[in-house]
Amino acid sequence: MSIEQSYIDIFKQYRDVLKRNSGAPMDALRDAAFESFQRRGFPTRRMEAYQYTDMKEAFAVDYGMNLNRIALTEDFRCEVPGINAYLFYVVNDTFFCPPESEKYLIELRKKGVSIGSLREYSETDPELVAKYYGKAAVSGTDAIIDFNTAFAQDGFFLHVPENVVIDKPIQLICVMTGKVPMLGTQRNLIVLERSAQAKLLLCAHTRGEWEQLSNRVTEVFVGENAIYDHYKLENTHSKSISVANLNIRQQSGSEIIVNDLTLHNGLTRNRIQIDIDGEHCQTTLSGMAIGDAKQHIDNTTLINHHKPNCKSRELYKYVLNDEATGAFSGKIMVAEGAFKTEAYQTDRNVCMSPNARMYTKPHLEIYADDVKCSHGASTGRIDETALFYLRSRGIPEEEARMLLMFAFVSDVLDNIRIEAVKDKIRLLVEQRFRGELSHCNSCGVCK
Repeated sequence: MSIEQSYIDIFKQYRDVLKRNSGAPMDALRDAAFESFQRRGFPTRRMEAYQYTDMKEAFAVDYGMNLNRIALTEDFRCEVPGINAYLFYVVNDTFFCPPESEKYLIELRKKGVSIGSLREYSETDPELVAKYYGKAAVSGTDAIIDFNTAFAQDGFFLHVPENVVIDKPIQLICVMTGKVPMLGTQRNLIVLERSAQAKLLLCAHTRGEWEQLSNRVTEVFVGENAIYDHYKLENTHSKSISVANLNIRQQSGSEIIVNDLTLHNGLTRNRIQIDIDGEHCQTTLSGMAIGDAKQHIDNTTLINHHKPNCKSRELYKYVLNDEATGAFSGKIMVAEGAFKTEAYQTDRNVCMSPNARMYTKPHLEIYADDVKCSHGASTGRIDETALFYLRSRGIPEEEARMLLMFAFVSDVLDNIRIEAVKDKIRLLVEQRFRGELSHCNSCGVCK
């Protein structure tokens, strides 16, 4: 039996269970997404978009799936000291609000913010969810999105009304856990109306040493003149697989910052698509990946400039050691009529070991005149001249290498606009470069 067939059989057997445990807007797209997945199957390396990562192999493990939404009784705690954030959780693929976080729900809802379980809002406010659900991550465009749409039952929902500014960051802890290999199918939907502002820090963690696969699709809609920051920190274990799709749509005058950081994982496949649908938008997309052992990190990005007078800046950096593999495929598309676009893309990589491998493919598609666009990539070893200089000043070689690697990625970390988060991530990156376990000591999930 093929890998796809096992999931096809599960879907057919549990179709009524999926419907019973999700709201109407989610269920409305389910069958069409399943049919698309059934036709396509999992992507393989024969496909250009997945030439560096075989999704069929990633899904081949006999995972458990919590389709009946059995409640978990484990205790979860995670906080970055000093961040002063609204703290919530998604456990496997179920939204979870511990008692101490209920005050945050009350505080935000008094401001008119809708926040909580996507499943619950699909049931209580189906018109609002249906207006956006599946409109950015469109079924039929990608088999992994199809799979997610077919099996998703819950996740995180945030709707910020017009002119509302959320004064503190929202910290969403996404935990994969279980006593058997687990597959979590998480769906997040985030909407900022005109002139709204919000910052989200998504922390991906694991508990236990079983094989775990997180299939996460996040849709973000940023209204006119709205400002949104999206930070994702991935810090799991070597048996963990993370497959994440982030789809963002920007309206006129909006500003977004996306920063995707992979500190530790087994296999990571991130795909980020940003559609700039209005004029005078500002877009910053950056990412950093640290890999060693036999870790695999694949970042694929697409920025679509559909309208004129917009600016985007993209920066990705990798540091790879041992037999780690990295891949970056970044595309900027400037549509016809999107004149006066400014778009800059940079990918820089360092291989610390002769056995580390990096594949990079930056590219531009430009169909408009009067634009300023550039892209560039480089892959090499650590700067031996700089290393010699530091060692000549009495700095031990191991410490000198760590300092150079930290300096190499510092400009990615500078794109974090929450100081407490920036300071904590700098500490984790330093620990990672020193070869220490980079789990956050303040996080009960990681202890």
